[in-house]
Amino acid sequence: MKLRRLALRSRRNTLKVLLDTSFILPTLGIDLGGEIDRGIRRLRELEAEIYYSRFSILEALWIASRIARRGSFDYDRFRVGLRSIMESGRYNLVDEGCEVFENAFKLYMLGHRDLIDNILYSISIALDIKLLTVDRELIKFITDNKLENTVVTPGQL
Repeated sequence: MKLRRLALRSRRNTLKVLLDTSFILPTLGIDLGGEIDRGIRRLRELEAEIYYSRFSILEALWIASRIARRGSFDYDRFRVGLRSIMESGRYNLVDEGCEVFENAFKLYMLGHRDLIDNILYSISIALDIKLLTVDRELIKFITDNKLENTVVTPGQL
């Protein structure tokens, strides 16, 4: 009984993190290095619950297609990474409700023009989880507009 309570308590205290697209790209074979790698290592050390959005997958596809046009793209690594994200059970898919899109559009009207970032930030608000990002523009926008700060950077993990 005591062990069960301890397990439940530790699960409740687990850091829950929604990944910005930058933190999904390395799994897809698109190496960004530095701060991104440190963040991923830290998530592993913390045994954090990792969440992703289909919109990050879409953004990753846009990025991968630009790289592929240049000719230096490892499709097999991308495919294996995509299956890992979507099928391994390590990453948890979020379900974006209507309020996420409503809030994302409000953020757009406030002046932040990156709709994918707006959606990811809105998901973090709706689910009360942290958004792991290195996007200085988004962080500044949240701070300048005195919005709820759910953002965490690799250095803050």
